[in-house]
Amino acid sequence: MANAITEEAVQKTVYEALPQFGVDEGDITREATFEDLDVDSLDLAELSQIIEDEYGVALKGDDVGKIKTVGDAIDLVIQKGS
Repeated sequence: MANAITEEAVQKTVYEALPQFGVDEGDITREATFEDLDVDSLDLAELSQIIEDEYGVALKGDDVGKIKTVGDAIDLVIQKGS
């Protein structure tokens, strides 16, 4: 069963997932861009899978293409999950 989709929960999931892609935890903020964090499209695809597994929210290619910042990703998951 998917977890409750709250801003706090999604943010925690994203913040915990990003270090798997070599991101320094101290660099992760809602305003940080994935480009600045050196997160590439393959990393974003993997992050999308983590989100889908955790919350049952599927982020498709068009959705992922619109994501520029960590905050964008969190907001999109909340929007699509509601």
